[in-house]
Amino acid sequence: MSQQLVTPRGRFPHVKVANGFAFVSGTSSRRVDNTIAGASADAMGTTTLDIRVQTREVIENIGTILATVGLGLQDLVQVTTYLVNMNDFGGYNEVYGEYFDETGPTRTTVAVHQLPHPHLLIEMQAVAVVREN
Repeated sequence: MSQQLVTPRGRFPHVKVANGFAFVSGTSSRRVDNTIAGASADAMGTTTLDIRVQTREVIENIGTILATVGLGLQDLVQVTTYLVNMNDFGGYNEVYGEYFDETGPTRTTVAVHQLPHPHLLIEMQAVAVVREN
């Protein structure tokens, strides 16, 4: 496993290639050092969570995962996004649009009750096509 990838919090791979596709497991904004991009606390313990920063980190993390199997974001064909709060949809959608347009992957976005850490606002899973050279 690459040193650039976080250690999964369970027994599963980051990516699995099968039948011409690469399936990327649910990916968050958690960093290799177990901090969470887009999550901070001040001296009083007040937490600030930023959907834009988290979305950017998730997409970059997916790109890093895809690179381990020789692929990139341009190879994505489908993305499923899980948001803890649909009020974050605007910020998420804005950052998503920095990476993809109408020719990009198909997308589904759903609201979920919670994710594995209380500071996570977003998780994405994805499918990429493995193109023949």
